[in-house]
Amino acid sequence: QVQLVESGGGLVQPGGSLRLSCAASGLTLDDYAIGWFRQAPGKEREGVSGISSSDGSTYYADSVKGRFTISRDNAKNTVYLQMNSLKFEDTAVYYCAAGTWSSWSPNDYDYWGQGTPVTVSS
Repeated sequence: QVQLVESGGGLVQPGGSLRLSCAASGLTLDDYAIGWFRQAPGKEREGVSGISSSDGSTYYADSVKGRFTISRDNAKNTVYLQMNSLKFEDTAVYYCAAGTWSSWSPNDYDYWGQGTPVTVSS
């Protein structure tokens, strides 16, 4: 069965870094558009970053542009989100998702992981 598992979240101080991983089984990530989303308490789930299946094009929300980097390791069937210069407002549960098309809408994705929490606090 299809499974996406996020890992790498945790507590970090402002200005620090984390690398999130999304490991897939039951599907080949390179065949899908992959999105990273996050949901903070009291807020809607929002798109953070994405990577296309065709040419590996990457996309970033304005709020994280220049600080986050999405990448894919096909041999490991894993997608990463490198997060640098973390801010308080980055605190959220982070999810990876796989779908047919790259999209900023959570509704356009077919498969989801369970999420990994990231807390940025001093």
